Amino acid sequence: MTNREVLRSVAAEVQLFNEIEQKETFLFVLGALFSQVISLKKAAEIMEMKPNVFLELLDIMGLEFSYLTPQDITLEKD
Repeated sequence: MTNREVLRSVAAEVQLFNEIEQKETFLFVLGALFSQVISLKKAAEIMEMKPNVFLELLDIMGLEFSYLTPQDITLEKD
């Protein structure tokens, strides 16, 4: 299997979008967002969603996203 075929296979499992291209874009955006390459606002823009809707989608999926660093999160919890 080529890399492209593997990507399409993984993308096909994403049940949130109808089109394979949307699924592939979503996976790419998630990777870029969680790698801190793009902002939440940019991720939402790429997915053609409002930032609060995109954040809610992440929450529904059980994906925790925060602007805070792990150290900030620890301080906030205390």
